[in-house]
Amino acid sequence: MGIFDWFSGQFIDVIAWTDDSQDTMVYRFERKGNEIKYGAKLIVRESQIAIFVNEGEIADILGPGTYELETKNLPILTTLQHWDHGFNSPFKAEVYFVNTKRFTDLKWGTKNPIMLRDPEFNMIRLRAFGTYEIRVDDPKKFVLEIVGTDGHFTTDEIDAQLTNLIVSKFASVLGENKIAALDLAANYEKLGGFITAKISPYFEEYGLSLTKILIENISLPEEVEKALDRRTSREITGDLDKNLKYQTGEALGNQNSGGASEMVGMGAGLAMANRMVNGLNQTKTAPPPIPNAEEHYYVAIDKKAHGPYDIERIEALVREGAIIGDTLVWTEGMDAWQKASTILNKLFKTVPPAL
Repeated sequence: MGIFDWFSGQFIDVIAWTDDSQDTMVYRFERKGNEIKYGAKLIVRESQIAIFVNEGEIADILGPGTYELETKNLPILTTLQHWDHGFNSPFKAEVYFVNTKRFTDLKWGTKNPIMLRDPEFNMIRLRAFGTYEIRVDDPKKFVLEIVGTDGHFTTDEIDAQLTNLIVSKFASVLGENKIAALDLAANYEKLGGFITAKISPYFEEYGLSLTKILIENISLPEEVEKALDRRTSREITGDLDKNLKYQTGEALGNQNSGGASEMVGMGAGLAMANRMVNGLNQTKTAPPPIPNAEEHYYVAIDKKAHGPYDIERIEALVREGAIIGDTLVWTEGMDAWQKASTILNKLFKTVPPAL
């Protein structure tokens, strides 16, 4: 050791640490040979705790403030060094600064999907990720259990362990709550608070306090999401039968449409659309059609198709004179439009004329 090294070791008498990082949890103050001059000044800032270690044993713990290192401020270290019989300067001790601020925006997430029972989908796999916040609550326990002799301990060194702890307990909490997958998004905040309360005791074993867990997203497997998208698209269109009828009615009501021949073609198209709808709606477990089901008719009035109308509405139109014997009508199963006197002959016999 050079003369200047020895000289600086004897006269540097201020021990302090200014944290210029965002992830340092514990920092060991480096001193040549761990020598500290008697009467040196120790500065412990807010959100810091200073821990003195003597020959591998934690001696004194000092909170925020400014101290002059002497026997009255280091009672345990004084006892360990037997300074009651005399004090030799400099003395040897390690000083660890523990950062007690809150460490935020730490990431957590599931490496593999979590298998769960779901009220709607029966069995399902979920992925989740978010952030969490911690702070050192018990500096002595944290140094003993986690840090050891590490002179520069950062959040990266414990992040993997804490993430595994969160994920393992997260799966248990989801299983206990039995919340449907589609309802999870509405319960992120409540679920995060509940998980924080459940997992906090496990963090206390490390001398840490888990202050908050935030859930940013819980997602389904890609295949399931695609199936849900298809189902959502189908639901948006509403009843397919009514949708096709509406579009056909719009086409029939277009003022640019032609004469009866076009109506016949449109009627045939409508019949085909109805058959397609019936084919789509039928399944292996669907019941057979009801016998004698009520028929609906389309009516050509002013060269435009109107309807479909049930038999009661047709009867009313006949009574009002809107439908006469020569009016063309059409219903499912007919190849072409026919006169009402032919198709609805019985109505003209039973319905009295309008007054």
